[in-house]
Amino acid sequence: MDQSSPALDDCLKLLKGERDEQRLAGLLLVTKFCKGDNLSSLLTIYHAVGVQFLDRLLRTGMGKGSISENHEAYLQLSVTVLAAFCRVPEIAASSEMVLKIPLVLEVLSKESGPAVIEEGYEFLYLVSMAADDGMMTFYSSGGMKMLASHMPILPDGSRQMKITMKLVQLLLQKFYPDRISNDYLPELSIIVAAIARQFSVLHDAVKFDALYILTAILSPNLSAPLYDSLRVLPEKNWPNYMRDGIAAILQNRVAPTEKFHALILAKSMVTILGAKWLVGQINSADGKEPIPTDRCLVLMLEQSRVEVAVLLNELAYLKDEASKKSSPTAETILLKKRNVAIAFSLLEEIVTFISDASENEGDLINENTYSLVINGLNETIGVVLEYLQDAKEHEQRKGDDLLASVRVIGSYLAEAPLACSEKVKELLGYMLSIESEDEPRPFFAICFLLPMLCQLTMEIEGCKALISCGGHIFKVDDKGCIFLACDTILNLLLKKDQVQATLDYSTLVNLLKALAQWTDGVDDPSIIMMASSICTLLFDFTSEKALLKHPNFDDSCLNSLSRLIARSMASWGKDMSDAAEEERDLLEIVTAGYSRWVTRFPRMRDAVERSLN
Repeated sequence: MDQSSPALDDCLKLLKGERDEQRLAGLLLVTKFCKGDNLSSLLTIYHAVGVQFLDRLLRTGMGKGSISENHEAYLQLSVTVLAAFCRVPEIAASSEMVLKIPLVLEVLSKESGPAVIEEGYEFLYLVSMAADDGMMTFYSSGGMKMLASHMPILPDGSRQMKITMKLVQLLLQKFYPDRISNDYLPELSIIVAAIARQFSVLHDAVKFDALYILTAILSPNLSAPLYDSLRVLPEKNWPNYMRDGIAAILQNRVAPTEKFHALILAKSMVTILGAKWLVGQINSADGKEPIPTDRCLVLMLEQSRVEVAVLLNELAYLKDEASKKSSPTAETILLKKRNVAIAFSLLEEIVTFISDASENEGDLINENTYSLVINGLNETIGVVLEYLQDAKEHEQRKGDDLLASVRVIGSYLAEAPLACSEKVKELLGYMLSIESEDEPRPFFAICFLLPMLCQLTMEIEGCKALISCGGHIFKVDDKGCIFLACDTILNLLLKKDQVQATLDYSTLVNLLKALAQWTDGVDDPSIIMMASSICTLLFDFTSEKALLKHPNFDDSCLNSLSRLIARSMASWGKDMSDAAEEERDLLEIVTAGYSRWVTRFPRMRDAVERSLN
C-alpha cells in the first residue's frame, strides 16, 4: 500500500479518532490492506495509533481490561498488529515492545488458536532479534519453557515451527551453552527431539536449518550434560528421526558442507547412544520403499572415507606450501586438522561396531555389508598410511593430525592386525615417534598403538619388527602407559631368546621402578600377577647388588618389588582365589623365574619366605 494512497488516509483518519471504536476499525483496515514489507506505512500507522492504545488493546484481549466480551477477537487483532508493526526494526527494538514480551508469553501459555500462536511467536522473534534487551527479556521470562511446550505439538513444516526454530537459533547464539545448560536442560532436550522430527520428515530448506541447529546444540565440546538428559528423554523416536535425517543428507546430492555437518551430528549421536545407533530402521521419503537397516552405517562409512581422502590430500598440500613460505593461513590448516579428526573418530566408532557385531550371535549386519565395510576400512587405512609416509619423508613428527592418524590406524589394526602389515612394519618406528602439538615427547602415539603392538608381538616376526625399529625402547614412567604396555612387554620378554633383543639397563631400571610404583597399594590380582611376571623376567638380566648400585634405584624400590613378588608367590597353593586361578599361567612364570634368580636376590627371598610362613 503506497504511503499516500486513499486507503492509508482512511486508516489514519480512523486511527486518529477520539473513540476506541474508530481506532479499532482503523486497525482492522491495517490488517487487511497493509503489506508486511511496506515499512514506511507501518511506521506511520504505528505513530498514529499510539503505544497506549496498543497496550490497552492487548490487555483487553487478555481479559484484563474493562470490556468483558469478545476477548478472543481483541486478542487476535492485538497480536496481529503487534507482529505487523514489529516488522519495522525501529519499532521492534523499542522499549515499549520489549515490555510486551512477558504479556505475549502469557498469551501463548494459554490455549490459543493457530493464528495467535503464529503471530505471537513472530512478534517474539522480531523483538528478540532487533534488541539485546528483547532477547534477554524473552529468555528470563520463560521463553525456553514456552518453546519446549509448543514445539512438540506444532504441525510439521508449519510457519509456527519455522519461527520457533529461528527463536531457538537466537537463543543458542546468546545463551548456549553456559546459561541454557544450567537453567533449561530438560527443556532443551525436548526442543532437540522436536527439531529432530523436522529434520526427518521435511525435505526442503527447513531440513538444513534443522541440521545446523542440531549440530550446534549437540557439539561434543559443549553438550556432556545434555547427552545425559537426552538418554532418558521420554520421547523415544528422536534417535530414529536423527538417523532418517542424516541418511537423507548423505545419500542425496547436497553441498559438501551439509554432508560434513551430517557426519558431525552422527558422531554426536554415537557418543550419546553408542555405536549400535548406526544400524536401525530408516524411513524413505515416499514412505513406500523399505530401506536396509544398515544403510546409515554404510553411508557414514563412505562419506567418512571421502572426507579422509580429501582432507589428508589438502593437508599435505597446505603443509608443503607452508614450507615454501607461500603461507596458507594457520586457521585453514587448523580447521582441516579438526575436520579430519572428526572423520577419523567416526571411522573408529565403525571399527568398534564391526568388532562387536562380529562377536554378536544376533546378526546386526549381513555378511555382504560386513565385507563392504572391511574392504572400505582397509582402503582408507592404506590412504592414512600413505599420508604418514609423506609426512615421514618431509621429516614431520609433531602434529595433532599425525597423532590422529596414528590413533585410527592403531584402533583398526588392533582388530585386524594383518591389514596393511608390510606398510605398518615399515612405518612402525616413525609412528611411535609422533607427538601431538603439546607433547614434549611421544606418549599418546605409543598408547594408541599398544593394542596393535600386543597383537603384533604375539608372533616372532612381529617382535623382530618392533625391536628392529627400536620400538621396544620407550619410556614407561607413566602408570597409564604401563597398564597398556604390559601385554606387549610380556610378549617381548617371553620371546627374548628367539629374537635376541638387547635391553638397555637404564630402561630395565626405569621399568622396574614404574612397576613398583604402579602396584604399590593395589589389590587387584590381575595387576599384581601381570607386574610380578614382568619383574620376574626382568630379574633374569640383573641382580639385587647391581640394582642397588644404580643411581636411580634405592632400597625403597627394592622393598616394593620384594612385597610385590611375595604377594604373588603367596597365591600359590590350594587356597588360590578364583581371581588368582585365572592368572595361573602368569603365576607359573613367577615361580619358574624365582627359582632361577632367587640366589641373586637375598632380600627378596627373605620377604617371600616370611609371607609363606
